Order: sequence, then structure tokens, then C-alpha cells
Amino acid sequence: MKYRRLGKTDLKVSVIGVGTWQFGGEWGMDFSQAEVDQILDKAKELGINLIDTAECYGDHLSEKLIGEYLKKDRREDWIVATKFGHHFHERFTRTNDYSAESVLQQLDQSLKALQTDYIDLYQFHSGPDEAFDNDALWTMLDKQIAAGKIRHLGLSIAKNDNLHQTASASKINAKAVQVVYNRLDRKPEEEVFVSCQEQDLGVLARVPLASGYLSGKYKPGAVFAGNDVRHRHDQEHVRNLLAQVEEIKQQEVPEGMDMAQWALAWCLNHPAVTTVIPGSKNPAQVEANAKAADFVSDEHPQAVRS
Repeated sequence: MKYRRLGKTDLKVSVIGVGTWQFGGEWGMDFSQAEVDQILDKAKELGINLIDTAECYGDHLSEKLIGEYLKKDRREDWIVATKFGHHFHERFTRTNDYSAESVLQQLDQSLKALQTDYIDLYQFHSGPDEAFDNDALWTMLDKQIAAGKIRHLGLSIAKNDNLHQTASASKINAKAVQVVYNRLDRKPEEEVFVSCQEQDLGVLARVPLASGYLSGKYKPGAVFAGNDVRHRHDQEHVRNLLAQVEEIKQQEVPEGMDMAQWALAWCLNHPAVTTVIPGSKNPAQVEANAKAADFVSDEHPQAVRS
């Protein structure tokens, strides 16, 4: 495994993390505690130390499954990132609440669910600019840093060209930005990554496999189940994506190389990107994702050399 400094923080994160939206039950299956334990055990064995979750992956459900694991493991071995701003009601249904008072309650609920005293990276979750431009929210969160509940703040931007929030990150004491970035969606390269590099922010690339379309598993014509968030994607758009994927596979992926590993390494070789956080449904997928680190350049601005 390779490690990088997460922006201006003292956190050294593995270049491959574990994304855990799937633990909330919106990616085609429900997870038992034993299944989550196996995934996280395999991640740890392979040197992965970053877990990314959120308050609304289920009603703190993903956090609770992770918390039960952390209770049995060494909490200090992990960098835990979670988010705030949404209330989960049922599958695919959330409401927003970014008020300082509500976010403080969400923070305490996340700490309880995760069975921990502190969160390493607490991220503003896909909120609009008017919610972001609220001094009371950031004042309250700074107090939670002083109290030891949060180590660092981050932003998880909804639109991957949101320069308003990215450019203001340092002003509100955020040290990392999470953004959708993959071979099919390169929008952040235009402005967001430039701002991140100027501010020395960490970058977490989410959806690095383009919701699994870059995993190499799906051919044109693939159909997704009703409890899989991808069944809600526009069918014409899906057809176009899968056609693009086929073209990339033929023209860009070296012969004999696993497409998912290529796609993860492709993200990580951008100088702005610190880490990728693909989801995994089983230990074998964790292992396959981790192998992408073998194809990642050591010449990176945030590289940590042992």
C-alpha cells in the first residue's frame, strides 16, 4: 500500500480507502455485521486505513456497522471520515438540515453510532451554497474541534465544478475536498483541482469507478435491481456510459490489466488526488481495489515515503 499526506492535516491516508455507502442498503444488498467485519479485516490486512461513511447511508446504519467493528479493533489504526447535513427517511429519500443546532446533534449521533470519541474528517455533505455560507455553522464546528470531537473539517461537494465552496475551504478551516472524479467525469480538472492544489487541500475522489460502470463487469444492456441506486439512472445515459466504457477498455486499458485497477490508478496519478474511496461488496473486491496501488506513481506532491 502507498500513503499520502491529506492536505495540510497530519493524517497519512492509504491511497485506496473503503467507501461505505453500500452498507446503508442502497446498492443492491443488505450487509450483516459479519460481512462488514470481513471487508474491513481484509482492508486492514492490505494496509488500507481510510473509511469514508456518512450520516445518511441508512439512518446512521453504515456508521453503526463500522462502529461495531471499531469497538473490536484498534480505533487509532483507522482514519474515519463521515459527513453531515442530511436526515435519512427511507431508501433514496433524505431531507437537508445544515443548521448549526441540527449538525451538532448529527455529530453526537455519528459519534455514538461509530462508538468513538472523535471523527478524523467531518465533511459538509453535498450542501447548497446558501447552507455553506453560514458562519454560525463553522463557528460551532470549530468549537467541536477545540473540544476534541473532530480532528479536521472537509467538504464533500455535490457538483464537481463547485468552485464557490472549494475556493472558500481554507477560510472555513476545511482541509480536504471530496469530489466525484473518474475517467468518465473529468470536470474537477478544469477549476476545482487547481484551487485544491493552490490551497494544499487533500482530495478524496469518490465514485472513482463511475458507480461501477468502470469496474469492467457491465456490458451494454446491463439491468440493475430495484434496490440498487443505479436502476434510477437514466437508461439512455447508462447506454452511452457503457458504450464509452467499452471504447476505453479497447483503447486505453493495457492488455491483460484489470479495468477497475486501471481506473483507480488513473485517478490517483493526477497530482491533486490524494486517495480514492471505492465501495466494496466483499473482501475479494477490497483485494482487487488495493492492487491498484501497484500502478500508482511514487512521484506525487503528497506522497509519504517510509
